[in-house]
Amino acid sequence: MTDRTKKLAEFDRNFIWHPFTQMKEYENQEPIIIEEGEGVYLIDTEGRRYIDGVSSLWVTIHGHRVPEIDRAIKEQVEKIGHSTLLGITNTAASELAKELIEICPKGLTKVFYSGDGASAVEVALKMAFQYWQHRGKPKKTKFVSLENGYHGDTLGAVSVGGIDLFHAVYKPLLFETYKAPSYYCYRCPLRKTYPSCEIACAREVEKILEEHHEEIAAVIFEPYVQAAGGMIVSPPGYIKRVRGYCDKYDVIMILDEVATGFGRTGRMFACEHENITPDIMVLGKGMTGGYLPLSATVVTQEIYNAFLGEYDEFKTFFHGHSYSGNPISCAAALGNLEVFRKNSTLERLQEKIEFLEREIQEFKGLEHVGDVRNKGLMVGIELVEDRETKTPYPLNMKMGWRVAGFAMQKEVLIRPLGNVVVLMPPIGIEIKDLKKLIDVTYRAIKKATEDL
Repeated sequence: MTDRTKKLAEFDRNFIWHPFTQMKEYENQEPIIIEEGEGVYLIDTEGRRYIDGVSSLWVTIHGHRVPEIDRAIKEQVEKIGHSTLLGITNTAASELAKELIEICPKGLTKVFYSGDGASAVEVALKMAFQYWQHRGKPKKTKFVSLENGYHGDTLGAVSVGGIDLFHAVYKPLLFETYKAPSYYCYRCPLRKTYPSCEIACAREVEKILEEHHEEIAAVIFEPYVQAAGGMIVSPPGYIKRVRGYCDKYDVIMILDEVATGFGRTGRMFACEHENITPDIMVLGKGMTGGYLPLSATVVTQEIYNAFLGEYDEFKTFFHGHSYSGNPISCAAALGNLEVFRKNSTLERLQEKIEFLEREIQEFKGLEHVGDVRNKGLMVGIELVEDRETKTPYPLNMKMGWRVAGFAMQKEVLIRPLGNVVVLMPPIGIEIKDLKKLIDVTYRAIKKATEDL
């Protein structure tokens, strides 16, 4: 280890509090210090090159150092760094809003900018709540969300989340919501089996709406993949079924596409797989290609119109952020969309998805792999102590982290969710690198589960 790396490691240990990290353990480890990126590779201060197997926490879309995004940012920096969006606009924010509406599901017409996914979720919740106040239905103040759902770590987003491991400690700070069961086929909370279940988990959403729709403002969930919940993949038809229930009971549908948007599932947005349009759609993570913080809450004209009125009617949406619509972030997002068009990214992605789906079938032959699931290049490999009973490994065994540790030795960086090994590479990954990612993960699982 070079003196420079040692000094940086010391700065890190002495001054940084890392997110979602048990610092007592972390402080006893030598950190990987990333200095450069190239394509799907991360390069540390010692010159080691690692495949970025989880897209730097699900944000990198095409890879690192993408010429089109680099250029867009540099050109914007030479013009202006920031200008408020409160009451005036800027070039990049205006151009990006137009492009987003052009690629979003038909019927979504207005873009409200924020800085991260959780903030955009907060916007969606507040919009849905205030919409019904303006519509003369003040009792509609509640939300329906799913168990195992994750929408960020701000308090509103946590309130509609469903992962107790992350959020139980904050329960006294949260507002109450109605919780519907997760669409978790491998561990079905209703003890049913797809497809004979006829998507019974969606029917549970209807039961809540049937009884409480007069007080429910919106249903919020992640379409097709509950990412932080363990890469849980919904059965086909779930989104369309819930869309129908929301229409039937006059309830807003909010789809959180923060993790699933921008090609992750094989389409630009996951809801496109079932050809539906939500009333509110939340975007983030890959919006700038993994370069800069930016998110958006995209709504229908009907939602937007409810906030129009005279100044003294106070129908204004009193919400905003200092950096809403930041021109440099918006320029990066425009560069991201340019790459999609220029490289035919979604069309080329289909071959990669087919390759991945063939290759990951091999994992099913491993003794301690209970389930392998994917939608597009979002993959969850669930490890179990006993496959027959689906008994999970005890958390203190840190089995997912054992796998990640072995993969790191082979210069592949992945980050598990408990016993679920997650693969979510940039969708710009080439098949040769995708093969290496899959092969290393396979060997790491085999070693971690057999060498106990």
